[in-house]
Amino acid sequence: MTHVPRPEASTSQEWTGRASNRMQWVLAAVGAACLALGVDLAVDGPGTSGLLPLVMSVVGCLAVGLLVLFGTIGFTHVHVWIDYEAVHVRCGHIGLPRRRIPLDEVTGAQVDALISPRTWGGWGYRWRPERGTAVVVRRGPGVVIDLGGGRYFTVTVDDPEGAVQAIRDCLRLRGTRPAAPGPGGA
Repeated sequence: MTHVPRPEASTSQEWTGRASNRMQWVLAAVGAACLALGVDLAVDGPGTSGLLPLVMSVVGCLAVGLLVLFGTIGFTHVHVWIDYEAVHVRCGHIGLPRRRIPLDEVTGAQVDALISPRTWGGWGYRWRPERGTAVVVRRGPGVVIDLGGGRYFTVTVDDPEGAVQAIRDCLRLRGTRPAAPGPGGA
């Protein structure tokens, strides 16, 4: 949904989009299985191997299970919305991690036709010194937001063209001229 922002309606939502990755649910199931194994070992652990190996197995399974489960559920989808004040990004079902980028800090935006977890080092909230910060929930198109001074924020989202247009419209109405495309931009 693209809508021309109006300064007098600064609290209204101007554009919204999301991206999701169903593969993350498979990884969440692996995390849940590790968690269940840890609980099973704690309840029905073998008494012949000793206490220390049992405790290490239980703690290891529980830790891995919780990390994988909550680490993947947090990035099953991303929700992005743009209003006259800021670009808002929330991940997962509880909205964490989240980021609010005031439009005063934005100098431009462009579409990146292919954001890949491989180039960012995986799924999730990522940082690379040469590319900036990103929220990558799937392979595909997204938005690269220019924050000025060589800083960028990238997010995978469906309809990145609509997001870029909404950001440019907001910047134009605010009197800020969009910058030239940055890395990976079109």
